Amino acid sequence: MNAIASLGRRVIERVRGIGTAALMLLQVLFSLPTWLGVQLFIYQMYRVGVMSLLIIVVSGLFIGAVLGLQMYSILVTFGSEAMLGAAVSLTLLRELAPVVAALLFAGRAGSALTAEIGLMKATEQLSSMEMIGVDPLKRVISPRLWAGIFSLPMLSVIFAAVGIMGGKMVGVDFLGADEGSYWSGMENAVQFYKDVFNGTIIKSFVFAFICTGIAVYQGYACEPTSEGIATSTTRTVVYSSLCVLGFDFVLTAVMFGGV
Repeated sequence: MNAIASLGRRVIERVRGIGTAALMLLQVLFSLPTWLGVQLFIYQMYRVGVMSLLIIVVSGLFIGAVLGLQMYSILVTFGSEAMLGAAVSLTLLRELAPVVAALLFAGRAGSALTAEIGLMKATEQLSSMEMIGVDPLKRVISPRLWAGIFSLPMLSVIFAAVGIMGGKMVGVDFLGADEGSYWSGMENAVQFYKDVFNGTIIKSFVFAFICTGIAVYQGYACEPTSEGIATSTTRTVVYSSLCVLGFDFVLTAVMFGGV
């Protein structure tokens, strides 16, 4: 009975947490923007977007290079190396670019957002804002949430572009595949609406809302101690990664699986 009661309490706590997070995020999403909020939004775009650019570019280059190497070794067996560009570009645009970029974003920017907001709570900066009549949701949470939502899709597009170039560098320049076939294969295979808009951009917006929403909520709701901040930061990365992988399956099934 004690085990059942403990399980019930855990379930109730999780459901309560999801409800609290949903209400907080809805309040932030439907709050009216201000000029100061726009300035903070631009600054946070730099912090969560531009500051994540290096890891996105480097990871995209290496993943594209690995794709070019693996795809070429497989396709050349069947005499289909002309399809290298199509294989690399579709793999990146539909799956790897939005998913890997979101996982990197959660690890780099999401954890930083949680730690920053948690530290502001631990040092009573959030409560001080409330005491002087400043809403911390509008001043602290909203700019960071919107910055994350708009940053990740751009990072995913950059990831895909760099990855395609990485695949070309290995497949064409290093292994000797025909460059014209590489680009023409990609041009013939990729459809903008289906592969770029749905596969990369729409997926990235969904992942951005999930990762950034989890990050800001975990920071806002964490215990104001060093241990609490560390725990919330870990939860941000774990929850974001699991949600990204789970929602990727759902979105892929809807967009490309005929569901």
